[in-house]
Amino acid sequence: MNSVTCPVPDEQQPLNEYQELKESWFFRWATLDRISYLKPVVILWAISWLVAAPVAAVSFPPAKHLPQFLLFASAGAFVIPGLALVRLYLGWAYVQRRLSDTAIFYEESGWYDGQMWEKPPEILAQDRLVVSYQVQPILQRLKKTFITIGVSFAIGILLWIIL
Repeated sequence: MNSVTCPVPDEQQPLNEYQELKESWFFRWATLDRISYLKPVVILWAISWLVAAPVAAVSFPPAKHLPQFLLFASAGAFVIPGLALVRLYLGWAYVQRRLSDTAIFYEESGWYDGQMWEKPPEILAQDRLVVSYQVQPILQRLKKTFITIGVSFAIGILLWIIL
């Protein structure tokens, strides 16, 4: 966006918000290749075992109920990576919404002076291209991750019922 024709402060312009998110150490994680994207999920899950395993062991002593212990500790260990993934999704969804909207809300100097700015057609088209080719694939990847985790939980529940 051109600051001459756009009254929105630079840090509140959707394209700049997208760029800042893409360069952020945390949100950049969702833009990495598949292995680099999955690695932090697995690391967080493994670290979460330090808390989840003792909690699960209280209910299901591993010596007596190993399958249940493994299922519940695994499920409990997904809390922290799940929260990280939800935060990633919410950040990218916010930027997607700001880029897709025809009018954007901005504040000139504080919370009390909010304004709406209608995007010109060329800026709206540019922003929507960024959504289509950059942001949407990231959100799709995160949705697939949530589906995979959900299916894993469903399989775990079925195994628990069987066991």
